[in-house]
Amino acid sequence: MLEVYVLAFTVALMATYLLTPYVKELAVRVGAMDAPDARKVHTRPIPRMGGLAIYAGFILACLASLYVNREILSLMLGGTVILAVGIVDDMKQISPRAKLLGQIAAAAVLVLFGIRIEWLTNPFGDIIYLSYLSIPLTIFWVVGLTNTLNLIDGLDGLAAGVSTIASLTILLVAAQQNFWTVAILTAALAGSALGFLQHNFNPAKIFMGDTGSMFLGYMLAAVSVLGTVKSAATIALVVPAVALGLPIMDTAFAIIRRYLSGQPIFKPDKGHLHHRLLAMGLSQRQAVLLMYLISGCLGVSAIILTLVNQVSAALILLALLGSAVLGAKKIGVLKGSNSLGTH
Repeated sequence: MLEVYVLAFTVALMATYLLTPYVKELAVRVGAMDAPDARKVHTRPIPRMGGLAIYAGFILACLASLYVNREILSLMLGGTVILAVGIVDDMKQISPRAKLLGQIAAAAVLVLFGIRIEWLTNPFGDIIYLSYLSIPLTIFWVVGLTNTLNLIDGLDGLAAGVSTIASLTILLVAAQQNFWTVAILTAALAGSALGFLQHNFNPAKIFMGDTGSMFLGYMLAAVSVLGTVKSAATIALVVPAVALGLPIMDTAFAIIRRYLSGQPIFKPDKGHLHHRLLAMGLSQRQAVLLMYLISGCLGVSAIILTLVNQVSAALILLALLGSAVLGAKKIGVLKGSNSLGTH
C-alpha cells in the first residue's frame, strides 16, 4: 500500500504546485483580490482563490489512486459544493449567513450519502448509538472544522502548513489501523496543501482564500467522519480534533474573548493567536514556524493517544487542554482585541 500513498501524495503535490500560477492569473483576471485592511497583516492586494489549485490537485490524486465508489463520490461532491461557496465568497464577499448555509449544504451531501457519525465509544465500556442525533452532530462537526481552519488562515502559509501536519497525522494513524481509504485521502490532502505552500509561504504570492481554507477544513472533517464508519468512532474523531487543536482552540478562545468583551462572536477581531504573536514582536515567519511546531507536537500527541490505554489518553487530553488555557492566558488571547496596539 505504500506505493499508493506515495502516488496520491505525489500527484497532489505536483498538480497543485504546477496549477497554482495559472489559478493566480485567473484570480487577478476575475478580481479575486485580497485588499489590505486594519485587521490583516499584508500591505498590498494579493490574489486569493488559490484553493482552486488545492482542489484540483486533490481530485486528480483521488482519481489516480482510488476507485471512486459511493463514499469517495460523496466526498468529491461535498468538496465541490464547499469549493463553489468559497469561490463566490472570494469574488464577492458573501454574508456570514449565506456562507454558513453553503457549509451546511456541503455537510448535508455527506449525510445524504450515508457518511455520518452514527455511534460513539463510551470510555466506560458501552457503545452510544446516536440515533436521530447522528445527522445534526455530523453537520455540526463538519461545519465546525470547516470554520476553524477558515478562521486561522491569517498569516502566509499558516493554514496550508497546519493542514499538511494534520493530514499527515491522520494518515499515520489510519495506516497503522489499516484504514486504507482514509490514509490515501489524507495523503492526497497533505500533498495538495504542501504543493500550495510553496507559493503561499511568506512572502506569499497568492492566498488560498475561503476557497482553500474551507475546502481543506471540510475534507479533513469529512475524512474523519468516514473513519468513524470503519473504526472506534471516538478515536476517529479525537485524532483529527487533537491534530487540529491549534485552530480549534484559537476559535474557541475567540468565541470566549468576544463574549467576555461584549462583542458579537462572529465579528472579526485582532485577538487571534497569530495576531498576538505579531504584537509580541515576532515576524510573520517566526510566528508561523512556532505555530507549525505547536501543531507538530499536537500531531505527535494525537498519535500517542491511539497507543495508550483510556486512563493515559484522558490524562494526555487534560494536560493538552490545561497547557492551551495557560498558554492563552500568558499570550493574551483571552483579552479583548482593543488591547492589541497597532499591528
